[in-house]
Amino acid sequence: MTAITTTDPATGVVSATGIEETTTARVAEITAEAASAFAELRTTSRAWRAGLLRALADGLEHDRAHLVATAAAETGLPATPRLDGELTRSAFQLRLFAEAIEEGGYLEAIIDHAGDTPMGPGPDVRRMLVPIGPVAVFGASNFPFAFSVAGGDTASALAAGSPVVAKAHSSHPLTSQASFDALNGAATAYGAPRGTIGIVFGQRAGAELVADPRIAAVGFTGSLSTGRILLDIIGERERPIPFYGELSSLNPLIVTAGAVGARGEAITAGLFASFTASAGQLCTKPGIAFVPRSAGALVDAVVARAVDAAPQALLNERIHDAFGTIRGRLIEEGRAESLVAPRVGDDGFSLSPAVLAIDAADVTAAVAEEAFGPLLVIARYDDVSEVAAALAAVPDSLTATVHAEPEEWDALAPLVASLEDMAGRVVFNGYPTGVRVSWGQHHGGPWPATNTAHTSVGVTAIRRFLRPIAWQDAPETLLPEELRDGYTGVPRRVDGVLTLARLAR
Repeated sequence: MTAITTTDPATGVVSATGIEETTTARVAEITAEAASAFAELRTTSRAWRAGLLRALADGLEHDRAHLVATAAAETGLPATPRLDGELTRSAFQLRLFAEAIEEGGYLEAIIDHAGDTPMGPGPDVRRMLVPIGPVAVFGASNFPFAFSVAGGDTASALAAGSPVVAKAHSSHPLTSQASFDALNGAATAYGAPRGTIGIVFGQRAGAELVADPRIAAVGFTGSLSTGRILLDIIGERERPIPFYGELSSLNPLIVTAGAVGARGEAITAGLFASFTASAGQLCTKPGIAFVPRSAGALVDAVVARAVDAAPQALLNERIHDAFGTIRGRLIEEGRAESLVAPRVGDDGFSLSPAVLAIDAADVTAAVAEEAFGPLLVIARYDDVSEVAAALAAVPDSLTATVHAEPEEWDALAPLVASLEDMAGRVVFNGYPTGVRVSWGQHHGGPWPATNTAHTSVGVTAIRRFLRPIAWQDAPETLLPEELRDGYTGVPRRVDGVLTLARLAR
């Protein structure tokens, strides 16, 4: 078996982990355990699953100190407030999903009683969403908790009633193992069946996991290239399955002349913080900012901040090397001008921020490539019509942002409408980094941001791991409790009329 190592990106030091790559035989055992667990989980009550999610949140909280320290050593991200806050987010996600499944609206329960219709007698039809089956969850390099083993994909799949098999990310294997231990220990103590949560290590094991016929869906956050590889594996399966990938995003940000005049200094600080937070390794980082040509002071201020900024550790050597390669490509092929070149740190995989500039009229696909790390392309424009034309070369994204003043919004309405077509979340006078976990959140976007209309953040993320079933003229004893006559515990649409839940007092 192949031993797995871990690397501290702040120092470059490689250490043994005591973890071995998961063998082919063990992958099969883990997926078989997940399939067995699914047979039990799909029959559990919503109240039981809510209790499980809260127990998992408590398990993470119990191991907080160990988890945060382990992640800090493997990612180069600061323990506080970043990683400590991210662990809080993971626990919060689990508890939020507990509330959501207790409320029950996610089931989309519908009852159409038998009776006469304009087309003649109609049968009794009852429909709701049910769990899809074991889910493979791929951990992300840049979020060792919130988008990894203990992240939103895991929380939403378990909330749906689907077991999870996580594929540990190679950048933080010890954190992945520690997260699994905390969750699995809590699940076992709660009484969850063996196989409710599993984990595999190694690239080959990840590929075998996706190909395994017992896996019913895949949740993935990572590069577009890796996403394509997993999609190819799914395409070769005898029975293809849903793939929910968050893949690539440039996240354009637009600043108007009015906004510069009213709050230029605040925008400078906010924009710089947004594209350099966590060393620019956030999926919602603004990669290109359109600013008026007259806003020279704002550009100079961003440049000054970048010049003064200290290098930050990138997550791994691959990201570090790719940053330089992509930056060079943006200059040579995209014809962008370098305003600030990155400085390489003395140790590990660290870099300081980089800033490029180009005229909005010269923006092409060659300069609209995501550079994962602290890099910003500033596109100067004279008229907002140049921004609209340039956006045609910008790939669809998770987010788009506009900074403007009240008197400008009417004129910007057509531009905002175009942003709604190319992004899953439009931000006004704010910044796209910092994705709120809530009922109303949508963290997705048209390809290549994601390959799905669904979100990976917030309550509606559960929809990915559910599928609809309709029961026609079914005996009541064979129906789910939520579809039986007289049940009032969840919102339902009965004969076309929405009825709200009436909870027992």
